[in-house]
Formats: sequence, C-alpha cells, structure tokens
Amino acid sequence: MIVKTKKYQLETGTYIKMGLLNILKQQWWVILIAIAIACGYFWIASWWWISMAILAYVLYWLFWVIQFAGVTQMEQNKVIFEKMAYEIDSRQILMKLNAKQGMPIKWDMIKKAEISKDAFILTMSKAQFIHLPFRIFNSENDKKFLETILKRKEYIK
Repeated sequence: MIVKTKKYQLETGTYIKMGLLNILKQQWWVILIAIAIACGYFWIASWWWISMAILAYVLYWLFWVIQFAGVTQMEQNKVIFEKMAYEIDSRQILMKLNAKQGMPIKWDMIKKAEISKDAFILTMSKAQFIHLPFRIFNSENDKKFLETILKRKEYIK
C-alpha cells in the first residue's frame, strides 16, 4: 500500500522553530557548560562570570538561529520550502514536486521519528527533517498505515 498525501508547503517559521527545538533536545547539556562557567563566581567573586556565562549561552543560541534562518534564504534550499506531495510506503518516502520531479528518501536515512499532537516528524539530522501534518493525509487509515510503518521499523514504540 502507498500513502499519497495532499500537497504541503513547509513554512520557514515552522522549520526554524522545529530546528531549534531539535537542537535543544539534542544539545541540552550546553546549559551545563554555561552553569559551570557561572560557578566561577564562587572561585573569584565577580559578576563577570555570570554575565559572561549568560552571554556565551545567548551567543550559542543566536548562532543556531542564524544557521536555521540562513537555510531558509539559500537558493539551493528553496526546494525544501516548495509545495510537495508525499508518497510513503514501506521502502521509501518519495517527495514529489510534480508528476516528473521527485526525490526518494530511504527509511535508513531517518534517524528518529516522533508523533506530535498534530504531525509526524521524521528527523534525518540536526537540520534535516520531514514534517508531515495530519491534515495532509487523505484519510485516517493513511495516518494509521504510516504509524504502522514507523512501529514496524522501530522508530516509535
């Protein structure tokens, strides 16, 4: 069985928000480094330790915001933000721009998958993921079939 979805365009704001959330989940330990720097206050009592720890943490997040915002502006990444339909089966996910243009993604490229309250999120790397909102599926059976594939491939439990 092949699940065919309606056309869907990933909004740039959604991409940036999801990318930052993904970085927060993967690199939560960075806050521990900032806290360790701030603990220098107990060694030499100066507010510089705390202010520099906060500044370093803010600059770290600013770096990632710029990275994700930059991806949305690059010409070679414009394809990601165009309207696409998806054809999903147990072998691959086919991202189709039109009837002749498409890109297959093998299931082994997917690192993890999760089901949020309104979408399937298939993560390939820190900055690459597929966002499939429930509203693009033609029926409830299509959603259940994709969920079955994800369970069979052990991406979700």
